[in-house]
Amino acid sequence: MSPDILSFIIFLPALVAFALMITTKDVNTIRNIAFLTTTVILALVLKIYIEFIPSEGMQFVTNVPWIETYGINYYVGLDGFSLTILMMIAILIPTAYLLLWEGRTKGYWLNMLLVQTGVTGTLLSLDIVLFYFFWEVMLLPVFLMIGSYGFGNKIFTTIKVTVYTMVGSLLMFVAILYLGVAYYNEFGVWSFAYNELMKISTLEYSTKVWLFLGFLAAFAIKIPIFPLHTWIMETYKNAPTGAVFLLSSIMAKLGVYAIVRFMIPIFPEIYIEFSAYFVAIGLFGLIYFGIAALMQDDIKRMFAYSSASHLSFIAAGIFSLNEYGINGALYLIIAHAIATGALFLLVGLIHEETGFKSIKDLGGIAKQAPILTFIFAIMLFANVGLPGTNGFVSELLIIFGIYEFNHTLGYISAITVVVGASYMLWMFQRAILQDRPEGASVLKMRDLKIKEIVGLAPWVFLVFLMGIYPEIFINKFEPTVTHYLNDILHIGASKWVNLYI
Repeated sequence: MSPDILSFIIFLPALVAFALMITTKDVNTIRNIAFLTTTVILALVLKIYIEFIPSEGMQFVTNVPWIETYGINYYVGLDGFSLTILMMIAILIPTAYLLLWEGRTKGYWLNMLLVQTGVTGTLLSLDIVLFYFFWEVMLLPVFLMIGSYGFGNKIFTTIKVTVYTMVGSLLMFVAILYLGVAYYNEFGVWSFAYNELMKISTLEYSTKVWLFLGFLAAFAIKIPIFPLHTWIMETYKNAPTGAVFLLSSIMAKLGVYAIVRFMIPIFPEIYIEFSAYFVAIGLFGLIYFGIAALMQDDIKRMFAYSSASHLSFIAAGIFSLNEYGINGALYLIIAHAIATGALFLLVGLIHEETGFKSIKDLGGIAKQAPILTFIFAIMLFANVGLPGTNGFVSELLIIFGIYEFNHTLGYISAITVVVGASYMLWMFQRAILQDRPEGASVLKMRDLKIKEIVGLAPWVFLVFLMGIYPEIFINKFEPTVTHYLNDILHIGASKWVNLYI
């Protein structure tokens, strides 16, 4: 397959969006063509997934000059790590369209297409200036969606999330420029390719720390990691369902991806030295956000805290310095994207149909919508890590990884994960299963339509397939993780499969 296939996957949604922008105003036509575009991309990604050879490292590479004077290239490719996330994006977006099918505007669908170009370009970029370009491209449509189609104080919410992300992006941009100049001063030529920046040897330790923190600021805000999380709660509460889905299921995961892709290879010694602090911060976030979720009555805010709790756990796994934790974190990226994405879409549907977001105002949904309840339960069980689901495998690996890193932190993580499941089950009982109080008005809630069931069916299938046969997926990115540990960090990698078996 031609390496240009990645460029086609990146730019096709944007090209279709611009073509639709100037050729038609019919919402149904735009939606149908947008959905067809995402399914074409899914087919191409499936072909790449089948043809990908895990042991051969970076594949389908395109590297051509973009701004040649300053060594900025259009440099894209994928390895096992980025392939797995690309597969996740390709599956989630078209199936999510089926749950967002009705009641949307032309701008809504055009922004969804533009976001797909942004997130895919971000994922596949190997030049950090190109990465920065797509990082900003993916944010703008989401800001527009929140400002145009959000709820409540949507303008303030848009400004808040914009300020947060722009500050982080600015710090990252300064760090990128500094690295480029440092490379030029050492080698006499310009380059912003991540594998070239790995070769810089002249930077002082203190400078590396500040550059590391500059990158981390942008990624930690996007994940988010405590205490850079304050934007997420109001954003998830007031954003439209599509924007919440994109932020929680895809864009937050790219923050974790960027840490692995750029920060580990460029700053390996800083990553190792600060790992204990970030494991501790991740576990603190897991506990803090879990407690905060218990205190919420707004169901979207509760899920926002729940999402932040899981993402903190992922961050702890990424910094655990062993294959168990990193493999588990990468696996939880996929598992959490599926479960949380489905839950936010279903919560959005409940809000649209009932007009309620407060847990105390809900109840009785199980009798009104049994299929919705069944799928909601599956995704909830995956989210809390019930055995047999993908959440169980990923959380188990992270716990083992953190235990190998530090025994005490390992015990804390295990206890916290078990306790953290309580608030999700409590919410499910109150909002979905429990009958409405006597005298309360009857809650009108329709069940899922056929196209919505079709959209969620692949997600349900993946929950159990990933839970029962994890090696099918982990084998794709495990060689990449081993390479990072053995060749970049010079830490011996221990095989996850031995522990799992």
